[in-house]
Amino acid sequence: MAAHDPLGHVVDHTTLELPWWTPPSYEWKIDLPAILGVQLTRFMVVELIAAVLMIVILIPVARHIRKHAVSRGWFMNAFEALLVYIRDDVARPAIGGHGADHFLPYLWTAFFFVLFNNLLGMIPGLASPTGNINVTGAMAMLTFGTVVLAGVREAGLAGYFVGLVPHMDLPPHIKVFLWPLMFIIELLGLLIKHIVLAVRLFANMFAGHVVLAVILGFILAAKGALFYVVMPASVTGVILLSLLELLVALLQAYIFTFLSALFIGAAVHPH
Repeated sequence: MAAHDPLGHVVDHTTLELPWWTPPSYEWKIDLPAILGVQLTRFMVVELIAAVLMIVILIPVARHIRKHAVSRGWFMNAFEALLVYIRDDVARPAIGGHGADHFLPYLWTAFFFVLFNNLLGMIPGLASPTGNINVTGAMAMLTFGTVVLAGVREAGLAGYFVGLVPHMDLPPHIKVFLWPLMFIIELLGLLIKHIVLAVRLFANMFAGHVVLAVILGFILAAKGALFYVVMPASVTGVILLSLLELLVALLQAYIFTFLSALFIGAAVHPH
């Protein structure tokens, strides 16, 4: 499949493919149903799996941390370390003090949702929803809404939007023309920052999966004796790049959360 259409591995489908050692003609597929007129897709299923994993894992971790002053076991320690790192090294420095704790539920949710979706995309038969601009765009809109609500709560509706324009020590007859222009520029800048937030995550995950699909496609494209040269090289390359993709999955989740925290901090503390 990769040889004919490498993008088939990174675009959405209405089927789930079960990896199995059978010829392509016997490829196992599950047709996803439509519920109330809405067609389920592979990305939807993966996002649902990610959400369920968050509930199944994070709720017991939170209860364990609440009951025990010191976490026991590598599993609990690993997740507690991630939670504490997001709190102490991302949220509080970017947003400031204990006021950042109000935004921790969103930042924790965004981090683990992106991370789980990225990791699920590495499993054969599934897909990475974060490689779709619609998914990352929706997440960026959530961050945008959080940023605006945080700024409005801190300074009021008028105060927040007026505060987008930096102080200008200019004569009134110049300021009256320059201020509206600066307001439009700052408002567009606010929107562009969140568009870039969506594109950054989408582009990194999409590109990584396309590269893996193309490298695997070389195997199917090779003919004759060339197959025995291309196959081991392609498999080795995919294994090494997959290990790199595991790092990228964690890194992109961190970057999305870190930038979200920075944007919230800029809204809460405009000066």
